[in-house]
Amino acid sequence: MTASLRVGVIGAGRVGATLATALRAAGHEIVAAAGESAASRTRIETMLPGVPVEKPTAVARACDVLLLTVPDDMLGNVVSTLADAGALRAGQYVVHTSGRHGLAVMAPAVREGARPVALHPALTFTGTDVDLPRLQGCVFGVTAAPAEHAMASQLVDDLGGRIMWVPEERRSLYHASLAHGANHLVTLVSQAMEMLAAAGVGGEGGVAPADTLRPLLEAALSNALAYGDAALTGPIVRGDVETVRAHLVELARATPQDLPAYVAMARATVGRALADGRLEGRRAAEILVLLDASSAQVAGPGGVSALDAQEQQ
Repeated sequence: MTASLRVGVIGAGRVGATLATALRAAGHEIVAAAGESAASRTRIETMLPGVPVEKPTAVARACDVLLLTVPDDMLGNVVSTLADAGALRAGQYVVHTSGRHGLAVMAPAVREGARPVALHPALTFTGTDVDLPRLQGCVFGVTAAPAEHAMASQLVDDLGGRIMWVPEERRSLYHASLAHGANHLVTLVSQAMEMLAAAGVGGEGGVAPADTLRPLLEAALSNALAYGDAALTGPIVRGDVETVRAHLVELARATPQDLPAYVAMARATVGRALADGRLEGRRAAEILVLLDASSAQVAGPGGVSALDAQEQQ
């Protein structure tokens, strides 16, 4: 830390409470926090004891660095409201943690002479002390004008993170990549556990679906991060058409709610395996025909789908 800062936080959710706690531990003063929900107020009490809870305008007026950790779709309205109320001032740093937004959303603050910074932690948060060690080495996607680079760098350093500078016009793409990798991963893993449960895994004192998946997923994630598409394994990259057919039939019967996601990811996997030469074109075409049939299947009497009918012929 190079200098102690007077920091205010508006939106004491999971992200705001954690970042404010980390900045406080680095020697900065958290002068006030605003949180509307009962959960936010509880986080302030437990993670930021002694920090007064104030209205957003009061928080903004009390600090030199204002941390806005509100949902993406609320950010523009919050900035406009604070600016219209005269709560922002010249020279004040206004820092938001939205992944999607860059500096354009901060235009009302800039008109008041404030200095904007977009500082997004590439991390998922629980809103508890568990998050604090996870900040060490966390990458922050930062967008700022050159005049604000020094302050942005100081904040990231004090949070224990690393900076990745993101151009203004690439913020949404940057954020989409993180949402696709992290949020959709949670959906994917939850669906896989759902399928295992439907297969009877974990019943009658057996190994739980999560424990069954953990070593496989940890190895797959590690390999994917290290080797990219070269880490692909399984029936699609091997061209096992009949295995894919069996998967589709069983998913349609047991967990039809998960079938569209399986088909979508299978299509993407076919494309990537075909592009790197490990899946031959004929096998790829056969698998795509199966996926097309699955997407268009119409259940007949007794729940027999188009794929069931193919298998029974």
